[in-house]
Amino acid sequence: MTLHRTFCALATAAALSIATAPAFAAETPQPPRQAWSFSGPFGKYDQAQLQRGFKVYKEVCSSCHAMSLVSFRNLAEPGGLGYSAGQAQAIATGYQIKDGPNDSGDMFERPGRLADRFPSPFPNDNAARAANGGTVPPDFSVLAKARTYERGFPTFVFDIFTQYQEQGPDYIHALLMGYEEAPQGFALPEGAHYNKYFPGHAIAMPPPISDGQVTYEDGSPETIDQYGKDISAFMMWAAEPHMIQRKRLGLQVMLFLLLLTGLLYFTKKKVWSSVEGHA
Repeated sequence: MTLHRTFCALATAAALSIATAPAFAAETPQPPRQAWSFSGPFGKYDQAQLQRGFKVYKEVCSSCHAMSLVSFRNLAEPGGLGYSAGQAQAIATGYQIKDGPNDSGDMFERPGRLADRFPSPFPNDNAARAANGGTVPPDFSVLAKARTYERGFPTFVFDIFTQYQEQGPDYIHALLMGYEEAPQGFALPEGAHYNKYFPGHAIAMPPPISDGQVTYEDGSPETIDQYGKDISAFMMWAAEPHMIQRKRLGLQVMLFLLLLTGLLYFTKKKVWSSVEGHA
């Protein structure tokens, strides 16, 4: 836990600077586009990948970063991580939730319930600032949707038809993979690290994860690349846990509109054919 808090404290300044960073500079390469199972109008989440990403979140990130818009019951919802209600409840029970006041007017802690949201690792923002150099660690709930960038013409035109919306996961994965030695002549500030995908390239966060840091029981590669893909996919789910239902509803609406268009067309032909016959 101490190691995790130390890592998260170092990561906080960088994470916040990501949230407030300006648009990508011209010399900053665009993150490589990854193949995500949830991309496109028919995409869906890979439950095994989401569970691995959740494991990375619990073991590496959750000591400092909250996920306050996600409830434990979301873990058992269709189209999500694939946990049963019992499994989600077991996960919730592992967290202590501050509640109250009780009959005596005192606040108390109790095991989590399915209706509870993931608790913050800090009791309040002041405590978070005190533990993280004066800044509050960003919430993971919507970070994958907030991280976006312009892909330029004519790429964005094709994105409209392919429903490309994976800028955030692409960027998060690229950032984790983008650490390297600063090129000769680059003025790297003291205490900063060079990352080719970070705007300005100087990032306060050291490489946040290393090969073999998190153990996978399913035999998946325990590499930075795999960790980056898994946590990015999980953060996308956290930002939009009902994406599969939205896509399903959108498809149903499109099919209905196509059917309605056909019915209206043939109705128009039928009505005007009789009018034209009496002209």
